[in-house]
Amino acid sequence: MWGHVNEGRTPAARPESESDQVKQLQERVSRLEQAVDANATIDQACGVLVAVGRMTPAEAWDLMRETSMRTSIKLRHVAELIVDWGTTGRLPAEIRGELDRHRADPTGSARH
Repeated sequence: MWGHVNEGRTPAARPESESDQVKQLQERVSRLEQAVDANATIDQACGVLVAVGRMTPAEAWDLMRETSMRTSIKLRHVAELIVDWGTTGRLPAEIRGELDRHRADPTGSARH
């Protein structure tokens, strides 16, 4: 007469075990730590470009993003290469080429 509590709905999901929940939380923490590290590196690379390239932080961000897209190198890796350049003076040719292209045409009018 009263029916089942879950009548007409999908069966309730089995509760996860405590160890499953711990594992999921550990994975989430790991992903968040990686994101924080990547953001710190990107911020550092922006600082290098601002100092060396005499540009605003927004211009530095745009330059790194465009360089990443044009070279098919992940943004995080582009940032790592730029930070390394700030300490070693070495920069891969394709990244240097994008920076030089920007210096020659900072408005981006020849990019499209």
